[in-house]
Amino acid sequence: MKLLEQTTIGNLSLKNKMVMSAMTRSRADTNGIVGDLTVKYYIQRVSAGLIITEAIRISEEATGSPFTPGIYTQPQIDAWKKVTKAVHDNGGKIIAQLWHTGRVGHSIDRNGKVPLAPSSLPITGMQHYTSQGPKEYEIPKEITIAEIKQTIKDYGQAAKNAIEAGFDGVELHAANGYLPNQFLADSSNQRTDEYGGNIPNKTRFVLEVMQEIIEAVGGEKVGIKISAFHPYGDMFYNDPVGIYNYLIEELNKMDFAFVELMKKNPFFPPPANYPTDDEIEMFGSKIKQTIIANTNYDKITAEVEIEKGIAKLISFGTLFLANPDLPKRFELDAELNEADRATMFGGGAEGYIDYPFLNK
Repeated sequence: MKLLEQTTIGNLSLKNKMVMSAMTRSRADTNGIVGDLTVKYYIQRVSAGLIITEAIRISEEATGSPFTPGIYTQPQIDAWKKVTKAVHDNGGKIIAQLWHTGRVGHSIDRNGKVPLAPSSLPITGMQHYTSQGPKEYEIPKEITIAEIKQTIKDYGQAAKNAIEAGFDGVELHAANGYLPNQFLADSSNQRTDEYGGNIPNKTRFVLEVMQEIIEAVGGEKVGIKISAFHPYGDMFYNDPVGIYNYLIEELNKMDFAFVELMKKNPFFPPPANYPTDDEIEMFGSKIKQTIIANTNYDKITAEVEIEKGIAKLISFGTLFLANPDLPKRFELDAELNEADRATMFGGGAEGYIDYPFLNK
């Protein structure tokens, strides 16, 4: 299997082409500090060629969901050091996904402050999980230019903190409806200044954040995750192909390691007017950086994707959650554990570190 062959990404040598993608697990404490359960969770999954952590908040202002980890205080950094050391001691590689949720949050878990967003446009048609249960989304506060500049600096500092914590690199989470994605989408960005209006302006925030992160830690340690046709979080575009073609053209001018490219999710179908083309073929062939293909792959479809030659690696979410020894199961064509959806986004050890290994 090509999936199980060694490869490289940036300055990292990887044991296989299977990446554990980021998945929100909400097992940190109220101060955003991860504990021993999280250390064990990542140790269990070191057979992945590369682990991408759950999304990690870059600042207090970046807070969205409760019990999610941060990397902006020293206790948070020190807690992550235990994770990275354990992963490295067990032969793994791990990078931190950097996260600002933007309007995907609620004042209940933000010390009474409503979230910031490119424009004062709330998410509709869904609710937000808070520490007090599901709540309707609030109208966010339009982020000011000064706050934008501070947020960009926060990303750079968070990247430095991640390297201090022992991570092998960082990934900018610019997908799934969070703040960078919100600047790109017409449904969340109706600004008329230099961060809104036309396509170059709407991509400006993502590009400036990427440049900040690259300058902070070096491009060989940096990646980005994007989702062109994924409508989660009320993300809709008048011209999705145009804005992502432009974004990719500008990213190609930067020196960094990889792009994790999400495909359409069958659980979140895009609008009928969107292209039906395969995103890996449509956009991947234009990307100069190493491509990690993401979303709903299994053993067979992942191998087919690698054979096509556009994507160099494949990332798996739920399959790695439920199968800590996923590469071995693929190798032996073994039966897979089913994920418990009830424990995915919060709780304790159950549904987190108790999924069985083969022959264990």
